[in-house]
Amino acid sequence: MAGKGVSSDGARPVRRFPWSRFVLPTYVFVVMAYTLVPIAVMILYTFNKAPNQRLTFSWHGFTTEWYSKLFEVQDLTQALWHSLEVAVISSIIATALGTPAALALARRKFRGRGGIDLVVVTNLTAPTVVVGASLLGFFIALGMSRGLLTILIAHVAFNIAIVIIVVQARVSGFDGSLEEAAADLGAPPWVAFWKVTLPLIMPGIFSAFLLSFALSIDDYIITSFVAGQTLTFPLWVAGAVKVGIPPQVFVMGTLIFISGVLIALASLVLQRLGDHGEAVRS
Repeated sequence: MAGKGVSSDGARPVRRFPWSRFVLPTYVFVVMAYTLVPIAVMILYTFNKAPNQRLTFSWHGFTTEWYSKLFEVQDLTQALWHSLEVAVISSIIATALGTPAALALARRKFRGRGGIDLVVVTNLTAPTVVVGASLLGFFIALGMSRGLLTILIAHVAFNIAIVIIVVQARVSGFDGSLEEAAADLGAPPWVAFWKVTLPLIMPGIFSAFLLSFALSIDDYIITSFVAGQTLTFPLWVAGAVKVGIPPQVFVMGTLIFISGVLIALASLVLQRLGDHGEAVRS
């Protein structure tokens, strides 16, 4: 009968709708288009001639000059370096601090564990305006002048929660019998961790680092509270909107996007290799 089928175990018929095979693919296509079309437009207009060195969405002819003049706007270049510096350093620190915390939360039971989990989740779910304002109040109470250091501290603060969640998810699916097997073979706890545990959870650690980096480099709201006179790439672009954005902004955005895609692909390959290694070991 049209529109019906039989389940794999033959127990009862399963109703199927012929039109349903088009609904999900269409929905996925619309969502992907909504996400990628603005990025495609950005990439396209990096090749557009821009009168008065300012972006315009009127096509004035094809050119590649903006790629050769990428670092001509000095304050924009400085803002980009600030963003990259903060993103790299804060992600490294957050990963180094968050990974042991994730291991403890995922594998140990201790007093206050539930409270720590609540703090981590609250850090992720709290509005960024609230987080930024609270960090601003904290720095003012300490008498710290706002600048690159306060930006770094703020980014480490919200990135640690990201690292804990991602690494904890990886550790939760870890087969503990592998460590037990290493111990049975005479490996001390540190050697078992270094030789068995760390390689298997490394894809999760790497993914946490990448996610922290991505969230840090484009953060605007929290950074705007704690930056003072220091400009990062998002803060510079937001300020330039009022007077006109130079084409180099789109070029930098394109390069950041391409780098992110390549890093994400590398992370996916590393994740697959980690899963394959765990399957072989088990």
